[in-house]
Amino acid sequence: MTRRSSFFSDFKTFIQQGNVVDLAVAVVIGGAFGKVVDALVSLVMTSLLAPALKAANVSAISAWPAGAVIVALINFLVIAFVVFLIVRSIEALKRGERAVAAPDPQAQLAAATTRLAEALDRRQL
Repeated sequence: MTRRSSFFSDFKTFIQQGNVVDLAVAVVIGGAFGKVVDALVSLVMTSLLAPALKAANVSAISAWPAGAVIVALINFLVIAFVVFLIVRSIEALKRGERAVAAPDPQAQLAAATTRLAEALDRRQL
């Protein structure tokens, strides 16, 4: 019986770890994001490529011999571009936070010491 309870307690510990929950959230959000990207790609392909497809007498890119590969490649490029934009904006926000951060304590101490020395010199103490 202790072996079974040990298994369940180990499983409970595993599930309660933060990285398992983070991974689950990432998978769910990734699935939703994939649907958004598919919709965006189909919108772009239908609006931008429709004239070219009509001229080639093809109803859809997937009808081409390597059409599924082309669609997957376009999906990958759109996903990579959107992720790049997100990461770039997060990095810009972090740089902005670093720029607003408090100055170095050593520099503040040196400036305060200099001001104190100047004040003492003015009073000639």
